[in-house]
Amino acid sequence: MSESPVPRPSLANEAAHWHALQRQGGVTPDQQRQFMTWLVTSPAHLREYITVSRVASELSDALRGMAVDLDALIAAGPPPTDDNVVALPVRRRPPQPMASRASRRHLPGIAAAAALLLGVGVIGHMAWPQTRHYVAAHGAPRSFALPDHTVVHLNAESELSIRFTLLSRRVELSRGQASFVVAEERRPFAVHAAGLEVRDIGTTFDVSLRREQARIEVAEGSVQVRGDSGQGRLLADLRAGQSAHIDYRDQSVSIRQQHADTMTAWWRRRVVFQDEPLREVAEQFNRLNDVRLRVDDDVAGALRLTGNLRGDDLASLRTFLDQQPSLHTRVVDRTIRVGSRSAAGAAQKPQ
Repeated sequence: MSESPVPRPSLANEAAHWHALQRQGGVTPDQQRQFMTWLVTSPAHLREYITVSRVASELSDALRGMAVDLDALIAAGPPPTDDNVVALPVRRRPPQPMASRASRRHLPGIAAAAALLLGVGVIGHMAWPQTRHYVAAHGAPRSFALPDHTVVHLNAESELSIRFTLLSRRVELSRGQASFVVAEERRPFAVHAAGLEVRDIGTTFDVSLRREQARIEVAEGSVQVRGDSGQGRLLADLRAGQSAHIDYRDQSVSIRQQHADTMTAWWRRRVVFQDEPLREVAEQFNRLNDVRLRVDDDVAGALRLTGNLRGDDLASLRTFLDQQPSLHTRVVDRTIRVGSRSAAGAAQKPQ
């Protein structure tokens, strides 16, 4: 016959801490939210809290029912030095009414009902959908924690919504780019974007909606990508250090190897591009700066570049572009205009 595992001491201490706060009263709304988050994190937390509550209740009943008068014992002071036997003062109590004695027989049922009500309350709290909406404005990427403690890095000009229920954690990325450091728990975590579903349990990954394709990059752990919002075929099974580029038109997939530091560089406002077309590079800089980078022709826009620059360092960006033999730049009305030298030469020829 197998025995139930003994809860780890830290869990018992946590349960005792929360029980003491609840008994003291005056719990702040923030403390109550923290308590509910702790309580629903694991069934073990709920079981341990109920155990602590039951032990505290039984101990309180036992102290109240002791025949020893503790107040009189404390007031009597230390015992005489010539004798080590002390007579304990006995507290005289009137006989209990039959109704009171009968009520003690119902205590186990009351405790079970209380535990059931607490469990129902917790389940109701978890089952009630949690929906929130997050936006990062132009030039203002942000980081925040979701209700399950998943950390989100939301790039500028990006937007997402969440819906958490008892059985699932669903995120909708409607535009832009977001990275997720996913908190591990039993509920699956899925990101929906551009008709794709990116599903994982406990990992760090990035989803970016570009001009012509979606990009999913995995820094830690693994994810699966499916089409048709999760109902379609498996498009990619990615591990750490892999990136999937998925075309919007036909959902064709290209898998590439990529260093984790490159995937998360934008968290530090760096723009890293490896064999990227200039028009894609321009979009990454434009979401961070008021001075815009404008590509004047298709030849320049298709030129593939590799670099690593600070997102707000437009002077270095312009120097980098001027170093490309086929490009030229000029500044017009707070706009850096970049074009191909071949297109500029054709425009200057007499007609």
